Amino acid sequence: MHSLSRRHFLASMSQGLSGIALGSLLHRDALASASAWAPPTGIPHFPAKAKSVIWLFMNGGVSHLESFDPKPMVTKYAGKNISETPFADVQKNVTKRSSVMAGFQRNLLYPLQVGFQKYGRSGIEVSDWFPHIGANIDKISVVRSMFTTDSNHEAQAMFHTGRNLLDGEFPSVGAWVHYGLGSLNENLPQYISIGKREYLDKKDSLYLGPAHNSVPLRIDPNNPIDFGRPERPVSAETQKLHFDLVRSLNQHAEAAYPRDPATAARVASYELAYRMQMSVPEIVNFSKESEHTKQLYGLHLPHCRDFGMQLLAARRFVEKGVRFIQIQHGGGGGGAWDAHSNLKSNHESNARAVDQPIGALLTDLDQRGLLEDTLVVFATEFGRTPGSEGKAGRDHHPFGFSIWMAGGGVKGGYVHGATDELGFHAVENRHFVTDVHATLLTLLGLDSRKLELPDRKRLAVDHGTPIRDIIA
Repeated sequence: MHSLSRRHFLASMSQGLSGIALGSLLHRDALASASAWAPPTGIPHFPAKAKSVIWLFMNGGVSHLESFDPKPMVTKYAGKNISETPFADVQKNVTKRSSVMAGFQRNLLYPLQVGFQKYGRSGIEVSDWFPHIGANIDKISVVRSMFTTDSNHEAQAMFHTGRNLLDGEFPSVGAWVHYGLGSLNENLPQYISIGKREYLDKKDSLYLGPAHNSVPLRIDPNNPIDFGRPERPVSAETQKLHFDLVRSLNQHAEAAYPRDPATAARVASYELAYRMQMSVPEIVNFSKESEHTKQLYGLHLPHCRDFGMQLLAARRFVEKGVRFIQIQHGGGGGGAWDAHSNLKSNHESNARAVDQPIGALLTDLDQRGLLEDTLVVFATEFGRTPGSEGKAGRDHHPFGFSIWMAGGGVKGGYVHGATDELGFHAVENRHFVTDVHATLLTLLGLDSRKLELPDRKRLAVDHGTPIRDIIA
């Protein structure tokens, strides 16, 4: 075996998790020295209801009309132009802002492609494509009155950052959580991303500093994380010797330069990287899970096995104290849910991939006592038009759509807000996407205005307003 020089070892580590941690410390040192400003302490600003977040994002735009907001009038007047119905005025005051200006109005009404059933004690209607989510509806608050201001797929970034890409690039909500709160487990990354993200890959944190980027993760115990293992085969004992040597050398440097913050940062970051290398593969190894649990998540079913593995991993990460687990379904290009044609087959297939795993996650978290302080968010970039497009499809629709939240201090069996009779506009208790961010931060005990950097003033819309009605 060829031994690695200290210089080569340090250089290689700087590319991985250690570089992320080091960047955070140096960034904070620079800001602190420039003014009296102090970075967050990691302590919530007020009592929190939630400790962790599992953020489920459906790329491409889930149709609210065929998921969580049934509109029988769309079917009743199917085949008619919107102007020929009693609801012609829904097309007034239609505005949009997009880098491509997609999301055209589709005027010829297209009937609902799936039935709905009432579920639970609350009797909330959920489409037949989501029976497992429906079975858990009494744990869920559905928000039927979302809107956004980007009608093309940059709305994926807008939902995460709150800002249109025409305004520039801004930190994501996960980066703000990571920035504001301390670690619950020093052996694991506190912000994990699973799945493809078209507009946000490797740049969540931006001006917050690279330490607050998400750590991309694969559900593969042999290779779960970039730079998560040495380039050459090496035993755990030999690897530990390498780390011990680096620690010893840096301790000598600390003694010689006791006021050098960079040296102290390197020591801490290398040790964190080593602990992550030991801890992450164990969590994504499901060999110790019961067969009942594996079947609950659908790991035996080809159509939902991959997503089921991701959600089972999310539960295991929450158990170990990870703050923010972001899971993207159907990423890449416009996104898997982008049903411009053949909406029925598109949504039916995608729902089969995610419904059982999501239902299992809610059930599993609840039975383990974890749902009480774990917030689960189900979101998408926008809805889809009441009118038809192309071959039996629906276009992008930013004016009204649905998301839901569960656990973490949120009411169960509750519906908030409404769209009009055709599902065109959010008309009751309207909420821009940053209201979801504000709700999430409030449940975590964070005041977003106290997280601002001194040289980065944020707009009011960036902060949003908590959706108080859904908070228990």
